Amino acid sequence: MNILLNKAHFPVTVLGPGRRIGLWLQGCTIRCKGCVSQDTWPADASRTMPVAALLDWCKRVAQDGCDGITISGGEPFDQPKPLASLLRGLRAWRTTAGLDFDLLCYSGYPLKTLEKRHTKILALLDALIPEPFVDGRPLGGLWRGSDNQTLVPISPRGVARYADCIGQAQAAEGKRMQISVEDGKLWFIGIPQRGDMAELETLCRQRGLELQQVSWR
Repeated sequence: MNILLNKAHFPVTVLGPGRRIGLWLQGCTIRCKGCVSQDTWPADASRTMPVAALLDWCKRVAQDGCDGITISGGEPFDQPKPLASLLRGLRAWRTTAGLDFDLLCYSGYPLKTLEKRHTKILALLDALIPEPFVDGRPLGGLWRGSDNQTLVPISPRGVARYADCIGQAQAAEGKRMQISVEDGKLWFIGIPQRGDMAELETLCRQRGLELQQVSWR
């Protein structure tokens, strides 16, 4: 089983509690206005990799453990069979290794749509952040981009880990984003506030760094 993957990173500390593996899947048919990850939209076949290889990478980078795994995109549920295969593999690793990480997934589809079409996949998750990003709405709660997006604990592990986070505002952690430099590219990880990316471009330009091929427009 193959999966389209845009990027994988560890540790991620701004998309869920603790030190996490972050997986951004490639391909999105929803394409929300104002999305900061437009590079993940095309279903680019050059981003294909075996699910087994991705699982091996996760086990290798987090061999000393991690607090969770966050799957985003792109739109993970546009690849339902590979997503299910990945989640089953992550759950099997968690069980055999005696680990306690949680599985959190983002989706731009409404919760009702996911419950209707993908109940079996939802049952493999610990928590879900569904609903499309709406650029004109205020910033959402913790780890969310707009206030229509919800944080939905699914499993007992998800309830224990996320129940107290549902009502938390994004400002509870302050304005935090991670920056990763790989192969001459800057990767920004996290949920920006409105205008942050334009402000970032301005600050970089003032310091002599011109950003090219940005993902947010």
